[in-house]
Amino acid sequence: MTPSSKPVMTAAVLTHFGGPDALVLHRDWPRPSPLAGQVLVKVTAAAVNNTDIWTREGAYGLPEDPSAKAAWLGTFDFPRIQGGDVVGVVVEVGAGVDKATVGRRVLIDPALYPSDDVNASPVGYLGSEADGGFADYVVVDATHAYDVHDSPLSDEELACLPVAFGTAMAMLDRAHAVAGETLLVTGASGGVGLALVQLGAALGARVVAITSGSKGDVVLANGATAAVTRDSADLVQQIRTAAPDGIDVVADIVGGDGLASLMPLLKDNGRWVIAGAIAGPVIEFDLRRLYLHNVQLIGSSMHTRAHFARLVELARAGSVHPVISGTYPLAEIAEGQSEFLARRHIGKIVLLPNGN
Repeated sequence: MTPSSKPVMTAAVLTHFGGPDALVLHRDWPRPSPLAGQVLVKVTAAAVNNTDIWTREGAYGLPEDPSAKAAWLGTFDFPRIQGGDVVGVVVEVGAGVDKATVGRRVLIDPALYPSDDVNASPVGYLGSEADGGFADYVVVDATHAYDVHDSPLSDEELACLPVAFGTAMAMLDRAHAVAGETLLVTGASGGVGLALVQLGAALGARVVAITSGSKGDVVLANGATAAVTRDSADLVQQIRTAAPDGIDVVADIVGGDGLASLMPLLKDNGRWVIAGAIAGPVIEFDLRRLYLHNVQLIGSSMHTRAHFARLVELARAGSVHPVISGTYPLAEIAEGQSEFLARRHIGKIVLLPNGN
């Protein structure tokens, strides 16, 4: 490298809303440099999430036009490096950051917050409003890089945590799920779904998981007390059999018509918390089922700083056990996302920059 040349890196760059062709692999993308208060992290693993797909497709819609191409906050700046699930090693620090941080293995909080309030809701997301981890390197605020050097989890396992387990933890917290309650989890074999099963069981809840028949054994092994078949014509009856006294909390990442058909299963004062809409974002349901039974419908998009700090504690203690479906080199991000969309996987799909 000549004195006048600038360092470069490999990065999967989103150039426009669209299909896999919207992602372009660059091997000479400018490597970022940390500013004051920031760290440069060499990415060792980055997991794939629904939000990566929806952002790439512009599938979030707008309040006035649900079919409009838009990111989760509406507007979106191209080009962008996606990837909110990031683990890696600090290789450089900006002014004001302890140099002893260099060499530390870190887990990145992907949320961008409006204030220092530990309970503030995010106003942005790594990989959406700022460049993320589908690259060799990423720059983040030092306060977002959590030390996990002593975690027994592998880098691939750690990369499964931020979005999936952070989302799941926030959902259960906002729904006030507690020990002894019956928790119904939709989409239970995906990253967020399995996290909900694990965390719900750890809370002491009785977890009923909705998944495909072939994946039932996995959700049971992760803490569910019952698994019901998603595509069955008698799904409602299966849930009634598994939870004859009714459901206290539904943790929903699927959306669609299930909200209308399953809401009557909620007990009075039940809570339905939703953080996804892969089965359809625009639905109809009977509002009387909501207000006559004092049911709460709760939206939950991401975690807070407080949630993430708790998640890091679990990671360092090895108290969570992410399930990895498969790994792909960063150069095969399109293949990894295609496998993700096929919905055959159980758990998470992880990209490895050092395998590009």
